[in-house]
Formats: sequence, C-alpha cells, structure tokens
Amino acid sequence: MTAQRADVETLANQLGSQLSGNTQRDLATLQRILDAGLVSTEDTLGLQALGIVLGDLMAAELNMDWVVYRDRAGRSRALRYRETEVYLFPVTMISRRWGVGHQRPVADIYATNVDATRAKLPGANWR
Repeated sequence: MTAQRADVETLANQLGSQLSGNTQRDLATLQRILDAGLVSTEDTLGLQALGIVLGDLMAAELNMDWVVYRDRAGRSRALRYRETEVYLFPVTMISRRWGVGHQRPVADIYATNVDATRAKLPGANWR
C-alpha cells in the first residue's frame, strides 16, 4: 500500500500538486488525476491505488483502520471501525465504477460512503 500511495503522489506531482491529508484538496487531486487521464480506465491497479488514497481519507474521517478482511472469496484490504463488523472497501470504489465507464465524481463516492458508514457506527442514532 505504501508503494501505491507513492505512485499516486507521483501522479499528483505531475499535475503540480501533492497529497496533503486535507480531504477536499486530496479529493480534488484524485479527480484531476482521473480527468487528465493519468490513470486509464483499463489500469485496474492504478485505479485501486487511487482507492487506497481515498480510503486513507475515509479512515481519518471515520476513525477506521486498515485491516485484511477474509471471507470465502479470499482476502481484501478493508477499513474497519474499531472491533466492530462495520467495514468499508475503498480500494475498489473507484476501479469498479471507472473501469466500466461510470465516471462518478470522487467527492461523491467519498461523501456517499462516509455518510452511509457513519449511520452504521455505534451511537449513530444519537448524532
């Protein structure tokens, strides 16, 4: 994952930008990378690298941690909220959409998933 983050940083640098940890700024940078065609829709690994950076932003917002999720289908990198069964799978959030031509804005993917996950967190009914 470190190498994939570095790959995205290199792409951001090509646009005269850098990843900062600032959600709005980094979402805009991810969108610019996609809009500029620096990662093609056929480049699944490149799109998944963008998903890792997206996941880092989600993890910071929702106080989640990266884990290895295992099920019958195999292993996946996921975000988990504390020791609960609340998981997010951001690695594929961009690649699954953009890879089939559904070019949903990255900020929309982020907001929709953060809002849906926040509603599932313990104590959500009291927020």
